Amino acid sequence: MRYVRPLSLFRELLKTNVIKKGRLLGLDVGDKYVGLAVSDPLNKIATPLSVLLRKKTNIELMATDFQSLISELSLEGFIVGYPFDRQRCAPDAVKMKLFVDDLCNTEKLEGLKFTYWDESFTSKNVELLVKPLGLHPVHAKSIMDKFAAVGILQGYLDYVNKKVRLDSAEQGVSSQCK
Repeated sequence: MRYVRPLSLFRELLKTNVIKKGRLLGLDVGDKYVGLAVSDPLNKIATPLSVLLRKKTNIELMATDFQSLISELSLEGFIVGYPFDRQRCAPDAVKMKLFVDDLCNTEKLEGLKFTYWDESFTSKNVELLVKPLGLHPVHAKSIMDKFAAVGILQGYLDYVNKKVRLDSAEQGVSSQCK
């Protein structure tokens, strides 16, 4: 796996063959579970996918699961939720980097690109939506993890699509002025 900056990942994705366009996978990494969300083929909309159990001992198995998802869904990159905090290094940020490092060390995801995206309040927002439904705690937790991943991925997709549109509009205006 190779880290790339958020806009670079998306711009590289746009350069790929339109017929064989790749998708992105959003990850909400928690202590026990990893929520997954996948983008549509046009990379506009995030959809909940599943939840993987996370243990120190099953990182090889998780990497194998990711390999399967990469081939099944034509994935080109991962958007990993990251707790950005400018004041201090958050303990969750260290856990996130260790998780990504562990995945990289398996060497099963070579060539895959990933970037970090701010996950601030994604879990809390989903929790506030799910809590009034009165679901069984296990079912509610699964829903919260998947939809937190949707929040991370959708936030990324909204940002990069808007940025690409604005850049295209600026180029159109500058070419008209010449």
